Amino acid sequence: MVYREFQGIKLSNLGMGAMRLPLTDENDAHVDQAAVDEMVALAMERGINYYDTAWGYHGGNSELAMGQALRRYPREQFCLADKFPGYDLSNMGKTAEIFEAQLKKCQVEYFDFYLFHNVCEMNIDAYLDPQYGTFDYLMEQKRLGRIRHLGFSAHGSPAVIRRFLEAYGSHMEFCQLQLNYLDWTFQEGREKVELLREYHIPVWVMEPLRGGRLARLTEEHAARLDALRPGEGAVGWAFRYLQTISDVKVILSGMSSLRQMEENLRIFDQDAPLTEPEAAALMHIAEEMLEVKTLPCTACHYCTGHCPQQLDIPRLLELYNEHKFTGGGFIAPMALRAVPPEKQPGACVGCRSCEAVCPQQLKISEALSDFASQLKG
Repeated sequence: MVYREFQGIKLSNLGMGAMRLPLTDENDAHVDQAAVDEMVALAMERGINYYDTAWGYHGGNSELAMGQALRRYPREQFCLADKFPGYDLSNMGKTAEIFEAQLKKCQVEYFDFYLFHNVCEMNIDAYLDPQYGTFDYLMEQKRLGRIRHLGFSAHGSPAVIRRFLEAYGSHMEFCQLQLNYLDWTFQEGREKVELLREYHIPVWVMEPLRGGRLARLTEEHAARLDALRPGEGAVGWAFRYLQTISDVKVILSGMSSLRQMEENLRIFDQDAPLTEPEAAALMHIAEEMLEVKTLPCTACHYCTGHCPQQLDIPRLLELYNEHKFTGGGFIAPMALRAVPPEKQPGACVGCRSCEAVCPQQLKISEALSDFASQLKG
């Protein structure tokens, strides 16, 4: 197992994420405990010492499953991460209640790592609002030793992350980002990593395979990569890319089966970051993947001055591209919850004034109409 140093701790470069645990049937809340126990046993045997769960995973049962699986091991042999579920605004003001419940569900007396979950456009104001006491409570738990290391995860834009860091950055020890070779540009991963670097905050990675999308390459793309690194495979290329980024300490993989875990463990038997030519070839493939389903908006903003509704068209197209490429998902709808109804995609009147000045000659009105339809569906 490859390890990374963090404040004197050797953390396994591969961490076990508990958002996609094996199930007994098609109900996401029905976790297969026996299968989880088997996966954790193999993970512990092969050197994984970082485990990540959260309040909302598997309908609240992920914490229970991981607590049950890990309780048979000495507490000092593993690091457990959990999160305050601020992605749901109804949880604001319930930090103490939720934290105490999480400790009980996970059958531990402290969390090695604890996060503000999913800092984004929707909840940044609430996270920064002192009336809820979220920051103060978590800092007190850290003082008491019930949280060893405090950090945050983020799906928000660099601007939102900067706001969070300006308020709490001196107290944050790590940040968990959606990061992979697609999102290095598509989700402004580069900018986010560089921002964290300003605050000397290391990176934990979530969605290294983008929900499995990067494990399923076209035959052409797979062949081009195999010519450079025979036998590495699509999954290996995705992980090796992340090993190339020096800021990354822990790469979380939401493994759903023993087979997936065995494949990932094989990859992390060695540290093999990409060479510059290999990384360039991979990024070229990423560009080709994105060209298929996304609009090439360059955010020149020529369109915004001609929109009678004063819509932030570049931002809406950015979210449209995310939603279309992913085939749905939560990121775009979540971000739009912070946008007033009169500024959302459905507010487009189809006048095409924006299209008359678009250097890329994009069919903006059609894209916004399609976006609005998808959101309703």
